[in-house]
Amino acid sequence: MASAAALSGVGLSWNSSVAAQVSSCSRNPSGFRTKMAVSVEKKQKFTIEKSQEIFNEAKELMPGGVSSPVRAFKSVGGQPIVFDSVKGSHVWDVDGNEYIDYVGSWGPAIIGHADDQVNAALTETLKKGTSFGAPCVLENVLAEMVISAVPSIEMVRFVNSGTEACMGVLRLARAFTSRPKIIKFEGCYHGHADPFLVKAGSGVATLGLPDSPGVPKAATVDTLTSPYNDLATVENLFKTHKGEIAAVMLEPVVGNAGFIEPKPGFLNGLRQITKENDALLIFDEVMTGFRLAYGGAQEYFSVTPDLTTLGKIIGGGLPVGAYGGRREIMEMVAPAGPMYQAGTLSGNPLAMTAGIHTLKRLKEPGSYEYLDKVTQELVRGILDVGKRAGHELSGGYSSGMFGFFFTEGPVYNFSDAKKSDTAKFGRFHRGMLEEGVYLAPSQFEAGFTSLAHSSEDIEQTIVAAEKVFRQI
Repeated sequence: MASAAALSGVGLSWNSSVAAQVSSCSRNPSGFRTKMAVSVEKKQKFTIEKSQEIFNEAKELMPGGVSSPVRAFKSVGGQPIVFDSVKGSHVWDVDGNEYIDYVGSWGPAIIGHADDQVNAALTETLKKGTSFGAPCVLENVLAEMVISAVPSIEMVRFVNSGTEACMGVLRLARAFTSRPKIIKFEGCYHGHADPFLVKAGSGVATLGLPDSPGVPKAATVDTLTSPYNDLATVENLFKTHKGEIAAVMLEPVVGNAGFIEPKPGFLNGLRQITKENDALLIFDEVMTGFRLAYGGAQEYFSVTPDLTTLGKIIGGGLPVGAYGGRREIMEMVAPAGPMYQAGTLSGNPLAMTAGIHTLKRLKEPGSYEYLDKVTQELVRGILDVGKRAGHELSGGYSSGMFGFFFTEGPVYNFSDAKKSDTAKFGRFHRGMLEEGVYLAPSQFEAGFTSLAHSSEDIEQTIVAAEKVFRQI
């Protein structure tokens, strides 16, 4: 097999601060160098007895044993892994197994886990307190950074999660337009608020149907749905509900139905349709914000929405969310305007500190070029060895975000994604765990790389994948 570096011509030496973090990715949290997890000859025997014991106890204490459903491994089967510590591009479980991590706490760890500079800044902030419930200057600093980076944002409101951000931006869109209905896309996840938990049905839906018990039909009656990458359906919805649609909301790159990119012209088409109908365009950039580019997907694709939601990366691994947009819209938010939204821990100094220092690192020259190169190397390598082993695979990447499906493809929407062989993905996921590689435990979740992923990480991942592909 050609070396992974040869797949994309990657040279992985660059500025010293990133190099230091990359170097640390093969050290455990105590600072001692260890053998890479996927070293077949030297790695310890794979065992998850402690994980199983802890998880069995957790099931008696928390629904399903977890605080968020995907962690329970229901989509892939087998015993969930209980983490003990993280550093750089690696994670360790309670049984002492080491993994190369491509989940990154579901996106926030873009500069690597437990970054030394971020941790040092957090330690200093911690001495002043964990939460004020009052204005602090750190909010101004991070707000200025976000506004200067994201094309659509002239004012921003900080909250505590992506779900909160999406709830707030939906209310704001309805308040600003005085219209009730929204269009969302099948497979796009915008948090667990009632209006977003809607099935797409036939793909030509008019009234949404609740996708979870406990969500009344009244909560979703104004949620219209369309297949992703389908402009014709969006146009028809606007014709059918003329003057009623407040906004079109979407993940500009889908991450919660697997990794699905927009077709050329799709985002521009949505921008044109919304302008023609005096509706707002909302980008949910909780995943893509500061990941595809410093200015997010809207910079990457050169399409500017009216409103944007953010999360994950802007908190540097601490709970955070934000929504922002044009000043005239944002000035409707209380206390500047009549649309109410509040939060006890919003803008807390720890999340602001972690976000500030994470964004500072991302702004260093070469950051996004590096992410693009290592992710290209990874995806091309996995697709190559998988296809040579006889598997039907499709996949892609945008900067530090990627995914692949066990189907020949192409995959343009959630219906296409559901053609994947999910049972085979489950076997692949388990095999990769045993080889020391931690992937998202669902066929329908995107993966993430970081500035801490080294050339060695990528090459060892491809070697592990080649072995597992042959076994399944």
